[in-house]
Amino acid sequence: MIRLGAGGVERIVAVGAHCDDIAIGAGGTLLTLCRARPGVRVDALVLSGGGGEREREERAALAAFCPGADLRLTVLKLPDGRLPVHWEEAKAAVEELRGRTEPDLILAPRTDDAHQDHRGLARLIPTAFRDHLVLGYEIVKWDGDLGRMVAYQPLAPETAERKVRLLQEHYASQRHRPWYDREAFLGLARIRGIECQARYAEAFAVTKLTLDLGIEPCAYCSPDTRATSAP
Repeated sequence: MIRLGAGGVERIVAVGAHCDDIAIGAGGTLLTLCRARPGVRVDALVLSGGGGEREREERAALAAFCPGADLRLTVLKLPDGRLPVHWEEAKAAVEELRGRTEPDLILAPRTDDAHQDHRGLARLIPTAFRDHLVLGYEIVKWDGDLGRMVAYQPLAPETAERKVRLLQEHYASQRHRPWYDREAFLGLARIRGIECQARYAEAFAVTKLTLDLGIEPCAYCSPDTRATSAP
């Protein structure tokens, strides 16, 4: 069963193919969750950029995007743009992550992302996390792969503004990219906000979701959750 119930989120997994993917795709959501739930555990895995400037940027950035959280970040050294060739190493990293956490929520790339590294990681996640809610974040880029989304996290205006400030502050190595600017990030957040009747929002793809609306479990549910028949 895949559920996100009203009981709250205590453990989060956030994964990215590259340093800055998590912050671009779900930075506002992380800020919102971590402020609402001090001490929430965040297990983050990034497949590339380890051992240099990119890792230093990522560690400082995610610490800022996860205020008050129990952040546990792993940054690997797989080559950028070569994930299909390093499938076994990537899968082993995802399996290792699965072995040390039981998350309530997973933030990962979309399975239809145009970048092969993003797409490959997204397709690995359900092979290890089979019974978990996965929200697929989007990353604006020149490929033009943004589409119709189905799940939204509204962002307070100050949260959206803080996300953009943190992206500019912590990822100096990316500022030269033509799409990496305030207008792109805030503009997409404004569009997604319009779609969910908020000022700003982050949007996510969801492959599979089980609703928990208070309806009695069906006959195929496990015995410990199945409703008992009246005599």
